[in-house]
Amino acid sequence: MEQLNIQTERLKIRHIDLADLSDFHLYRSNPEITKYQGFDVMTIEQAQEFIKDNSTKHFGKAGEWVQYGIENRETSRLIGDCAIKLDSYDTRIAVIGITISHLEQKKGYAKEVMLGVLSFLFDNKEIHRVVEIVDAENIASINLLKSLGFRQEGHFIENIFFKGKWGSEFQYAMLRREWEETKIGKNRSVELTPR
Repeated sequence: MEQLNIQTERLKIRHIDLADLSDFHLYRSNPEITKYQGFDVMTIEQAQEFIKDNSTKHFGKAGEWVQYGIENRETSRLIGDCAIKLDSYDTRIAVIGITISHLEQKKGYAKEVMLGVLSFLFDNKEIHRVVEIVDAENIASINLLKSLGFRQEGHFIENIFFKGKWGSEFQYAMLRREWEETKIGKNRSVELTPR
């Protein structure tokens, strides 16, 4: 199975290991970070169990979420994580998600990660379609997706019972041909080094 290693200008996207536990737990235990996420705040024990469980997963298995660490190349510290899941029925379709630490937001890291992951999926793996599901109240994520050229395809009204209340979600997507047509897709500087 393939180990992921995507390098962008400032970041490295790679597998999470137990050495990341402290940094991982720091933001995964923050209620503000988990507000719009499909996970809740984690104890240190839950974070450790999550990392151990995730270590057995690798890119390419249909229907399985795999979480990758986002490392600041300058400090070698974990500043967030992102996830990729290939569709259960067609592995040419991928769903992605991203979490950036509260200490590292508003620095352009989320966009840099998204560009790195999109380049990997579309250019390296020839994925046909990438989907992103986002909470309808998560304005920062919605603006990020729009800035990357994602299309809004759906608005699901109170479709998920989430953290004690009904929530609504948007579905955004991008096709490989749309990626190739965008200025962003043409002018990327991402180093892809699967190990």
